[in-house]
Amino acid sequence: MINSAMTVREVVVELPEATRLFETLKIDYCCGGNLPLRQACISAGVEVDNIVSMLTDLSEADRKDPRVDFQQLSPTDLITHIVDTHHTFTKSEIDRLEALIEKVCGAHGSNHPELSTVRDLFTRLAADLKPHMFKEEQVLFPYIARLEESTTNNQPRPFAPFGTVNNPIRMMMMEHDVAGSLMRELRSVTSDYQLPSDACVSYQTLYQAFENFEKDLHQHIHLENNILFPKAIDLEAG
Repeated sequence: MINSAMTVREVVVELPEATRLFETLKIDYCCGGNLPLRQACISAGVEVDNIVSMLTDLSEADRKDPRVDFQQLSPTDLITHIVDTHHTFTKSEIDRLEALIEKVCGAHGSNHPELSTVRDLFTRLAADLKPHMFKEEQVLFPYIARLEESTTNNQPRPFAPFGTVNNPIRMMMMEHDVAGSLMRELRSVTSDYQLPSDACVSYQTLYQAFENFEKDLHQHIHLENNILFPKAIDLEAG
């Protein structure tokens, strides 16, 4: 039963469809997932009782039309989904968006000086996300998979060059916070991706792509911070 004392993380773990509502309300469910729902609603300027009622309706609809329950996936299957879905999307979109930003800056930069800030912010975001995903794919994720395999087969825990899985997880979550902060700055400098009156098709495409990139990144970080990483910590502790 959804209630206002639950953290935002607990809500989206129990009810994945809540992420869509939280996106609309601009409630941070990935990096800000540890906030109680009541506090998150106050920060977003929405009435908590109304949101709890909407979440309850979502929960009832979800029971009638169940979707993928990521909480029930094994860590290895969850990693496969994250890499194949979110890492693949992020890498391809970074390349596309970098080229699109240059095109829009070239055509509209003189009339819209904020585009220079947009370019700088996205350049920083890309520079953070690329090595971040590489470290996950080459170091952390393979270790979590080996950890699950050793637990399943009742074998000794694999050697952890970083001491404990908590250490790289802590670092990844800090990097998630940085990415989330850059996305918020990007949204702010574009006035919530509000298009100017002289926006061309490329301009429109860029801002729509930013919206989609942000939504995917939120889901991506949510699956890691709120589901995969706690599973890995439990595996190591168990």
